[in-house]
Parts: sequence; structure tokens; C-alpha cells
Amino acid sequence: MTKTVLYDSHRQSGARMIDFGGWEMPLHYGSQIEEHHAVRRDAGMFDVSHMCAVDLEGEQATAFLRRLLANNVDKLKFPGKALYSTMLNETGGVIDDLIVYFLGEQRYRIVVNASTAVKDLAWMAARRDDWQLAATLTPRREGQNALAMIAVQGPRARQLVWQVLPEQRAASESLPPFVCCVSGDTLIARTGYTGEDGYEITLPAGQAAALWAALAAAGVRPCGLGARDTLRLEAGMNLYGQDMEETVSPLDAGLGWTVDLVSERDFVGKTALLAHPQQYRFLGLVLQERGVLRAQQTVHTCHGDGQITSGSFSPTLQKSIALARLPLQATVGDAVEVVIRDKLLAAKVVKPCFVRNGTALV
Repeated sequence: MTKTVLYDSHRQSGARMIDFGGWEMPLHYGSQIEEHHAVRRDAGMFDVSHMCAVDLEGEQATAFLRRLLANNVDKLKFPGKALYSTMLNETGGVIDDLIVYFLGEQRYRIVVNASTAVKDLAWMAARRDDWQLAATLTPRREGQNALAMIAVQGPRARQLVWQVLPEQRAASESLPPFVCCVSGDTLIARTGYTGEDGYEITLPAGQAAALWAALAAAGVRPCGLGARDTLRLEAGMNLYGQDMEETVSPLDAGLGWTVDLVSERDFVGKTALLAHPQQYRFLGLVLQERGVLRAQQTVHTCHGDGQITSGSFSPTLQKSIALARLPLQATVGDAVEVVIRDKLLAAKVVKPCFVRNGTALV
């Protein structure tokens, strides 16, 4: 398996390591539940260096992204602004979901998922060549220019980052959500995948272990993939490979807000989306009985059947929750039944955001 530059740091902290899309990553450092609560109540950090940062530049970089992505990069009005988007195939399925940072005139950084990075880069390069556009794609995973990424999340996350990196406070303190600042080779973005405030810090790989150790010494708790998954589920955030993939339309995965079908701009997959409108509603479920909601369980509604895409026990709510694709007629407040081990258990349909900024929303 491939290892991140922080592998030794994880081992020294007693992490339980697992295979995650071909990467050897920490599942937890002793208690997944305690790590989850640390992010909701204080501050935790995640090694996300397995994600792939790709630098895009060239005189037609913007034109390239306008045709490549379902969301519209024309929304990026100033350097530092970030955009979440899906990248679709010709049939309207999701190749990947990603973040694009606008760094300057015809300069962008794209962050793609770890397990899809090789596929994504091949797709991007092929589209660029097909369209004969002047743009270069430079992955920043290996060699002297390799980057690492550390996400620091929680109500005290930003204060503790400033404590460790006081020289970055002036530039990062006033950042609104989904905006970044760049200082040399360090990019600090007010983004995350937990439903809490914080930063995602991208920096040269050789500096990552020292930053990780300094953050830990300041009181930021190392957290693994287990807590990351329950946190993102509580926040109603999609996971590639479960809530969406190449056979699923973003319109059926609750990602219609990332798709620009209004402007005259054409993009890969637009024709397919217009020809095949939304078929399902993407909603949340809260189990009303004892049990655990899991992916691929069937959901019986009075409008027909649906299916859970992600499910788990919520440490914050102390209930089992899930994200699900349900019939279009389904609505918040509906009573449904979930098939769990040949039993029908009662559940309630809710908005697909259960917890945000430490507050229960359902």
C-alpha cells in the first residue's frame, strides 16, 4: 500500500492502520468516538495527504475548467475563492467530486479524491488534448514538489492553528468560508469535511511531520478515518463511491446545487442531464428503533422503495442516521421503514444535514 509522508507519525501515535483505496491510513488512535467528540467540542486533525492536489495553469486553463466541470468556474471572482464541483462523464455519471481553488489569472489548484486520482488525471488530460487547449496539469504527490495536507477541524481549530503558525494569522484570520490564502508553498483554506469550522492546510511534504507534531503538542487531537466518516455523515456530506459514482447522476445524489444548467456554457455530461432529469430525492433518515442503518439497505416508503447510500451510528445524536435516495415524492417528515436483517424498523425522513457547528439540527 502507498503511505503518506505522515505514516511514521501515525505509527508513533499508536494508530490502527487500514487499507483505504490502496493507501495505508489511520482508522483511529484508540477511540473513534473520542476523536469524533474532540472535533465537535474542541479540535482534531486529519492526515488528508492521500488526496491529490493538481496544479492547473496555462492561457486556456479557465476555458478548460468551464468545459470540464458541472459547476461554473465563472463564480470564482477573486484569487483565493474555492468552488466545489462534480466532474461528469458523457452519460452524466459522477467521475469524481472535487474542490477547485482560484489562485490567480489562469492558475488553479484542483484537489481530487485519493482512490480516483489516477483515473481523474487521465480523464482530464484526455479532455484537454481532445479540445486542444493550452493548459498544463501538474500532480503534486511525488518528488521535490510533493505536497501534504492536514485538516484541522473543530470550534478551537483556528485558534490552535494560529498558536502553532502565528505568522499565518494575519492572512488567514479574516478568511470567509470556502476561501484560501497562499503564502509561499503553504495554502490555508477555510474548508473541511466535518461540519465544523477550521482549516485545511497544504504545505511541502517535508514540513508536514513537524507541523503535525506541533499541532498535537498544542492540544489538537489526531483523528482517523473512522471519525472522519461519522463526522461527514452527520454533516450530510457525500462520500465518493457510496453516495455517488460513475453510474449516479449528481441530481440524484443531492448535488444539483453543484450543477450549472442555467448558463449557455456547455460541459461534459450536460446533454445527458438535460435528457434524464432527476429521478430520486437525496434525503436523511433517523432510525426510530434500536438498530444500525447501513449502506444498501432498502427503504420502504408510501411512494415506492429507496435505498440507503451511507449509514452509521451518530455519536452526537446517539441515534442511527443515514443518507438515502428516495422516490421523488418523498418529503421531510415522512415515516418510512428500513429493512434490517429481515425486519422492518421505523425511521423518519429529515433534511440531509444532522449536525453542524456542534448543534443538532434534527
